[in-house]
Amino acid sequence: MIPSVLPTYNRAPLTFVKGEGAWLIEESGRRYLDLGAGIAVNALGHAHPALVSALTDQANAVWHLSNLYHIPQQQALADKLVEATSADTVFFTNSGTESCELAVKMARKFWYEAGFPERVEIIGFEGAFHGRSTAAIAAAGSEKMTKGFGPLLPGFVQVPWADLESVKAAINDKTAAVIVEPLQGEGGIRPLPAGVLRELRALCDQTGTLLIADEVQSGIGRTGRLFAYEWEGVTPDIIMVAKGIGGGFPLGAVLATERAASGMTAGTHGSTYGGNPLACAVGCAVIDHVSEPTFLDEVNRKAGLLRQKLEGLVAETPDVFEEVRGVGLMVGLKCKVPNMQVVSAGYDAGVIIVPAADNVVRLLPPLTISDSEISEAMTRLETAAASLTQTALV
Repeated sequence: MIPSVLPTYNRAPLTFVKGEGAWLIEESGRRYLDLGAGIAVNALGHAHPALVSALTDQANAVWHLSNLYHIPQQQALADKLVEATSADTVFFTNSGTESCELAVKMARKFWYEAGFPERVEIIGFEGAFHGRSTAAIAAAGSEKMTKGFGPLLPGFVQVPWADLESVKAAINDKTAAVIVEPLQGEGGIRPLPAGVLRELRALCDQTGTLLIADEVQSGIGRTGRLFAYEWEGVTPDIIMVAKGIGGGFPLGAVLATERAASGMTAGTHGSTYGGNPLACAVGCAVIDHVSEPTFLDEVNRKAGLLRQKLEGLVAETPDVFEEVRGVGLMVGLKCKVPNMQVVSAGYDAGVIIVPAADNVVRLLPPLTISDSEISEAMTRLETAAASLTQTALV
């Protein structure tokens, strides 16, 4: 008999009932150090006082209005995002998948209004993950994402990861946009090599192609900048946002330049819940914290500390781990044993890590994790690695 919750997840045998900062507490009372942060969502950790206050204050005022009316919290968050980025305008969604849907629509509508309705193709990269909707899986193109869900939405082309020559060959008079994660998350914590994003921007400028940056996982301070594209000094036309922007409350956004958004007029897109007062009140609190230069400086400092310790772990357990990847507090460990064995050993040691492609485990801790918690995390990861080493020797 099928369970009452549709069985589309392979869930771990854990039930968490409370969170405190970088810690999760299981119903048995056991405490786990959370290096997953809800897959890069809980940017400020669990039950952060500022987010709890923002949510409860707003909950005592008004929860939902719909976008038939002006929403002050939405306007405030949009203003903060425009001020902090290269974008001119913002549309609020509830998830990264919804942000992908709008990014695709926006790029195609831009060219339609510009008098080039044939420019509909979106070029993406191998290993990408942009969400689970029909457009998002077509953009990613992998068999794992698309098998059994055909016919796929047309108008998407995939090229090898970070291969500029393949992008050049793929761009033609039907190309609307290039979509890229500056740092792939699900794809195995793969940063674009230095200079590639700048070259993509230059190539898009030469051909008029729009550049879509998928910052759903890498954004909101995760890499030590508000958005990962900032490390290369480029300006995307469209930016997809979600996960960390709500600090755990469902919230996403599409940020765009005035040019890229020029085709999106009244009635061309909408959302019942997108930009609701509760989500935007929390989002404002998140951005107020994360956009502070001193906060991002601390993220970078802690990222350096974590990286140093992880490099030591790889050196000490070469039969378990191969290399450290990533930027900021979006880090991957390439494994020599099956990565799910590492995840399970982490559970046994009381530390939460997240699997990814290419036999990688992800470390995506709250950006507020302390130095002492980083040290404790390493102790627990060492315990997990040692248990795998012992198993291999038996």
